[in-house]
Amino acid sequence: MGGSSGGGDSETTIRYAGYVEDHHKTFLDIVAARRDLALDDSPFDSYTDISYADSFFGSGYTIASFPSLYDMFGKFMAGLDVDTLFTQILDDSINNVAINNRVSAHADELSDDIIENALPRFNAGVRDLNAIMSSSYVTGRAMIETARTKAIARYDASLRHAMLPIAAQRWSHHLQWNQGVISTYSEIMKLYFTAAMDLDNHNMEVSTKNKLWPFTVLEYNRAALGALQGAMNTNTDVGGASKTQKAIGGALAGAAGGFMIGGLPGAVAGGVLGAASAFL
Repeated sequence: MGGSSGGGDSETTIRYAGYVEDHHKTFLDIVAARRDLALDDSPFDSYTDISYADSFFGSGYTIASFPSLYDMFGKFMAGLDVDTLFTQILDDSINNVAINNRVSAHADELSDDIIENALPRFNAGVRDLNAIMSSSYVTGRAMIETARTKAIARYDASLRHAMLPIAAQRWSHHLQWNQGVISTYSEIMKLYFTAAMDLDNHNMEVSTKNKLWPFTVLEYNRAALGALQGAMNTNTDVGGASKTQKAIGGALAGAAGGFMIGGLPGAVAGGVLGAASAFL
């Protein structure tokens, strides 16, 4: 069925058994019919490009709609005054509503204790001494009030002093938080650009396969025409076969050729060489 011409007037024609040629012709008729149906029926024609910007930022936004990485670094790290930050955190820790309310509650407890216990005992003692109208009574009342004021001040000072290590811890965590924000922001940007490149490549690959679909179909047609020539390394992937795919194809072709030359041992050797050649 195939032929080749040499130099001069000689010509060599290669023929196969009649039943083989008949089956090959029937096979080619089927391939031709399927080819005509498939040429204008690309499975990639209805593919819609995947949009990644909306998934990351929301409809109508792009990466340019948000602060740059350097801007975020300047806001959270480079432009941060750590002394001012510590002062703010310390002030918030020791001068807040919770602390003031606790001191006020303690003052009320002391006042109630003085009214209900200390003053009645003091008045009873002064009365027994018949010194209610003396200056000692007034001095005693003043001393009780002074003791109350000092007790409240000591409680207030101890409570606020206990907040100093907590303020330092909050300050440290705040600095770590700022650093973490920058790191996370950077990772999000890297993830976006990685996804953008991957999806752009995917969209372009599908678009390329769609445009080259007729050639893909014709590649199968070409393989069918050469079916009687034995196993061949045929590439029908318009995106380009991977090294693994090439290795499998090369191994099959090498094994077929080796078997024709040296039987089973030749097939093994040919398969190994064919697979290795795909990675060169």
